[in-house]
Amino acid sequence: MGEKSKSRSPWTFVPTLYFAEGVPYTIINTVSVIFYKKLGVDNAQIALWTSFLYLPWVIKMFWGPLVDIYATKRSWIVYTEFAMSCCLSCVAFSLQLPHFFFISLVALIIGAFISATHDIAADGFYLLALSRKEQALFVGIQATFYRVAMLFGSGVLVFFAGQLELHLDSISVSWTITISLSALIFTALSIIHSLSLPHPESSLNQDLADSKENLGFFKVIRSYFSQEKIWVALAFIFLYRLGEAMIVKLASLFLLDDIEVGGLGLSTSDVGLAYGTFGITSAILGGILGGFLISRYGVRKSLFPMALALNLPNLFYIYMAYTQPSKELVYLLVTIEQFGYGLGTAAFGVYLMSLAKGEYKTSHFAISSGVMALGMMLPGLVSGYLQQAVGYPVFFTLVFFLAIPGIAALFFIPLEEESSTQAYPQAELP
Repeated sequence: MGEKSKSRSPWTFVPTLYFAEGVPYTIINTVSVIFYKKLGVDNAQIALWTSFLYLPWVIKMFWGPLVDIYATKRSWIVYTEFAMSCCLSCVAFSLQLPHFFFISLVALIIGAFISATHDIAADGFYLLALSRKEQALFVGIQATFYRVAMLFGSGVLVFFAGQLELHLDSISVSWTITISLSALIFTALSIIHSLSLPHPESSLNQDLADSKENLGFFKVIRSYFSQEKIWVALAFIFLYRLGEAMIVKLASLFLLDDIEVGGLGLSTSDVGLAYGTFGITSAILGGILGGFLISRYGVRKSLFPMALALNLPNLFYIYMAYTQPSKELVYLLVTIEQFGYGLGTAAFGVYLMSLAKGEYKTSHFAISSGVMALGMMLPGLVSGYLQQAVGYPVFFTLVFFLAIPGIAALFFIPLEEESSTQAYPQAELP
């Protein structure tokens, strides 16, 4: 078994592992918004209930010990991928039923818990199966294929569904086929990983060690909250993406809504190109540039300009809401906005890593990313109701000003330059 582990190149499983981590997150939190809109659910209900789908990523640290204690992380990965295939199949089938919204939402909630569990197992497996040197080398591959998964979910799948809508003249059947395709992909991934994932020789022993470590759960919590100015740091983590959290659920709805109600009237395929394909590709490039700039100038000098890059492009949505520009200009503005998103989240991700210290780095990182997910979830709960109450132009104006508290908070947080090359699991930054 040791030889098997040593001879297996990370290239044979790291790309597919993090692709499998990113696809369900994207379908559950982004693509669901689009197919619910196309199936006639109103904006307030979409924003409210799909925001609740963030919850498993907020609280996943609380059942992390179970992943350590029961079975190996390799087994968790294979079984959760097969379970995800079953959940997506249920979602696909439910879209043909009269009460599709409730049934599909339950399936997505279960899928969200399964996906969050897969994240825990995948990140833990990454640390077990790769050497320290390999971890540092492949951390960029993690991020790249996670982004490729987002591109596939919000770009390729949405565009494919849009094309089916045109040819089949049935929205529900189009999305049933699209989600069924995703289910088949996860069946294939579970089979591929059952064959390709190595068997780290330290896996079982490490699991036992981790389970003993988790007996000191409250010790981990105390070590995190004993950091200098931690409450200021937590306020910053919660507020940094406040404006984005309000807009993320409504952006696709704005593109899809009819011009008569203040939207841009784009087709499903148009949204797949604008916000999925061009946008996500631009976000990937922004993230790459952000990582380069941070490595050159450090997070202290990078955080403020990158926070501006994240939030200033929200002005584009105000402009589009008032002028309802051409499709080509929408593509351009969304592409620029997503490039800024890539820059802004790069600096933020590095800051989350800087709060992971001492012997509990992984647990500290999980706490920080949980607070980040909470900051994305809570504003999303009310964003749809707010947009329906005030309309798109006023809503996007409010979103722009809601970014100010997060930018202001960064002037009060403790900032230390991180010199360590320790590899951390990737934060989910949707």
